[in-house]
Amino acid sequence: MKIGIIGLGDIAQKAYLPIITQLPGIQPLFCTRNPDTLIQLSSKYRIEGTCQDYHQLLKMGVDAVMIHAATQVHFDIASFFLKNGIPTFVDKPLADSAQEAELLYTIAEQYNTPLYVGFNRRHIPLYNQFVPELANGTIGKLRSLRWEKHRHALPGDLRTFIFDDFIHPLDSVNLNAQSTIDDVYVTHQMQGGQLARLDVQWQVEETILHASMDRHFGVTTERVSVGYENQSLEFSSFVEGRQWLDNTEQKLVLKDWTPMLTSKGFEAMIKDWIRVVEKGKLSTATADRNLASHQLAEAVYQKIHNQLK
Repeated sequence: MKIGIIGLGDIAQKAYLPIITQLPGIQPLFCTRNPDTLIQLSSKYRIEGTCQDYHQLLKMGVDAVMIHAATQVHFDIASFFLKNGIPTFVDKPLADSAQEAELLYTIAEQYNTPLYVGFNRRHIPLYNQFVPELANGTIGKLRSLRWEKHRHALPGDLRTFIFDDFIHPLDSVNLNAQSTIDDVYVTHQMQGGQLARLDVQWQVEETILHASMDRHFGVTTERVSVGYENQSLEFSSFVEGRQWLDNTEQKLVLKDWTPMLTSKGFEAMIKDWIRVVEKGKLSTATADRNLASHQLAEAVYQKIHNQLK
């Protein structure tokens, strides 16, 4: 299977290339506009198929593509390959507006081609092992799910904050594919003209879902709290957590020597993506949630934007 890797920047080098270049039966093709990067990485990973223009990947017989370029160009690149019937993976966010995300899924449906979004937090093995609802993408028996992703001294532009970063915790709790802010409680804090903190919370019957990001937090950290009836779990990292059941505390840990990219969900996500390419189809539930999370992010953006006018 020939997979074109478009964009060979920091995220591709750290999270994707170490995995995709080691998978059996996969032939990566590298594409970047930077000739020095192309030479360096193709030599490092012994990749023969390279180009500087993504259009050339069609002539190279690509079977699928993975887009790791800047968010602003996601739409143009993804729409090109979808219209050519090429299964397409896009790093989150799919686009920096709901309108473009909706149009991309319309194109994907029109050309009957899978469009995959790289939400690696859906695939974190420790979380999915002990919280089956996260593995299944359902509300299940959850009574509460709170996902916090904080940063230190990093307030940001409103749209970039929400779509490039906050969409991670937002999508992670969006197990019911919430797409509007009807009955959704949104609070935020500004620092100067920049967004510093954002909290979004809603309830599905008896289940409370809460996504939180504070960008003037004391330290960069990520925490997940899970509540069942008379059972609680907390994860302070991707490799360990705690469970309280029957007034007893148990430590939850990944197996020793679990690779970092495996613990962060990248390995499982990429293998899931390969299965989608092989089947030639993305499940409707996954596509619906992908789109809903972008629509919800847009609705949150519009609410805050209108308040700031």
